[in-house]
Amino acid sequence: MSESAQSSGDHRIAHVALDEATILWRSADVEQERRIAIYDLIEENSFKPLRAAERGASGPYRLKLAVADGRLALAIADGEDRLLEELILGLARFRRAIKDYFAICDSYYQAIRKATPAEIETIDMARRAIHNRAAELLMERLEGKVETDFATARRLFTLICVLHIKG
Repeated sequence: MSESAQSSGDHRIAHVALDEATILWRSADVEQERRIAIYDLIEENSFKPLRAAERGASGPYRLKLAVADGRLALAIADGEDRLLEELILGLARFRRAIKDYFAICDSYYQAIRKATPAEIETIDMARRAIHNRAAELLMERLEGKVETDFATARRLFTLICVLHIKG
């Protein structure tokens, strides 16, 4: 770790968990997406919970995501798993993005099995566009609460979608 990273704190997620009680069912495709999103998130992310940082906390952080009563709960803990803060975000503004993302992912998974490369590429471009818009929305919702980058927001949105699978 560079000296500047040490002096400013290690503002990143080192561990992420999903509330398994929230997740009722996962297909093999969804499980693969979840594994990749978590792996990529842990490998490279930028995540600075502003209130905790103002109180002197620095990462790396442990993050637990859950959905309850139409809200996303982000429990942010330190490396020893002491809760630093819990953020609650209403999910109403995400409903359309989640619904669209599920629909396009279904199309994508079906296309992989029987479509032409050009058809798959077209569906994948649409999937990335929906994912990007949702990541931008997540960054807006986290503004003033958590500083993060676009790639981290994209991976977090994937995990939010996993929490919404009802089978």
